[in-house]
Amino acid sequence: MRSRRLLVLCVFLAVLVVGWLASRDSSSRPQLGEPLVPTINKLPVAFVNRTFDPAAPPADIPSLAPGEIAVCDSNFVSNATVGGQPHRTDATHATVTITKVNVTLQLNINIWVPVGVTPHVIEHEEGHRQISEYYYQTADRLVQQIAAKYLGKRVEITGTDLSAESTKLLQQMAAEVTAEYNKELNPGPAQLLYDDITDHGRNDVVVQDAVAHAIKNVIIESPQSTTKPPESSAQPFCFAPFEENYCSDAHNPMRSTLKRIINVVMSL
Repeated sequence: MRSRRLLVLCVFLAVLVVGWLASRDSSSRPQLGEPLVPTINKLPVAFVNRTFDPAAPPADIPSLAPGEIAVCDSNFVSNATVGGQPHRTDATHATVTITKVNVTLQLNINIWVPVGVTPHVIEHEEGHRQISEYYYQTADRLVQQIAAKYLGKRVEITGTDLSAESTKLLQQMAAEVTAEYNKELNPGPAQLLYDDITDHGRNDVVVQDAVAHAIKNVIIESPQSTTKPPESSAQPFCFAPFEENYCSDAHNPMRSTLKRIINVVMSL
């Protein structure tokens, strides 16, 4: 009857190589004992309610499957920047120490409903919104834990072009950070369970009860769930950000779109 889509954008594109150490001089490296802490920038949720004419839908509305009349489109974006300190040991060997991991998180939500739709349909789509925002609440803490594991790592690289090898390594690490964030956050199963409980908005189950049940019981009742939903001291319906392109409508399978942008910085 209506669908829920989650779009996950893992951003890692523009590559910037600031410099490469041509000698064994380590005077510019971080001093031992200096704490290395990832920088997380969690942007506020951007939410827009949009209406459309079913007879002339706008070009930017997500596609609706047969039987769907409305959609909640959630776009979770993660942008990772990884920086490293290289130390050349000879012409073809070097060690790169990871000294910087910055991640920016976003959640953009658009609810699309046709003109003149019933309040019940709008309320159902709001339930999907609440689930996405619930997962986004603790997204910064999740990615902080993930990024912290990379700081201080020392990785050996080899090759005739050590600068290129360093860039490749840092790109891979940025990709790993965003990929693990997407995997661990994973609100898709809760969205699917919510649609099962409400029969995609066709029954009279109270939306807030369905949202609370889906979040609390997803690990037990959803065969697709492999991770525990985030714990929060806030109310179950507080808003939080997350990721992944997915349709919860019975007519559409879950879909994921991954677009990565890795920002790489080599320190002199």
